[in-house]
Amino acid sequence: MVRYKAINSIEEEVGNLLRKKRLTLGVVESATGGLISHLLTNVPGSATYYKGSITAYSNETKIRVVGVKTETIIKHGAVSAQVVKEMARGGRKTLDVNICLADTGIAGPGGAVPGKPVGLFYIGLSHLAGTYSRKYFFTGDREQDKRRAAEAALHWLKEYLLKH
Repeated sequence: MVRYKAINSIEEEVGNLLRKKRLTLGVVESATGGLISHLLTNVPGSATYYKGSITAYSNETKIRVVGVKTETIIKHGAVSAQVVKEMARGGRKTLDVNICLADTGIAGPGGAVPGKPVGLFYIGLSHLAGTYSRKYFFTGDREQDKRRAAEAALHWLKEYLLKH
């Protein structure tokens, strides 16, 4: 009997890259509510590279636990490139990891404000080489947007790991 190996999922691919590069990962999640962490921990052996997460859903948690500056939230709003970068940088320090992913967004159906529609997400990535953010717009329902944001974060991490 011939057995075919299934194509690796994005979380398996990321895990293999992290393991190969001997890097550790942490996550600070807001809008995805723990979904990125859930996907990562579905991979057997993920404890060798995945160190944990903070679900910083409220601004208070972003400030108190992760280290986001109150002034940054007031000036730019919780859903912004500036806040997600502070989340990723603070999470890398708090979780004591090599790389930290972070997300913030408006999953809907409510929560939109002028200039920030439902489906707007920012994803952050912090590594010793720097801290970066990307802006995304998703057009599904709440669960679809959360799933797309989680997958986008993992795809970006894979892209980053392949280049560095």
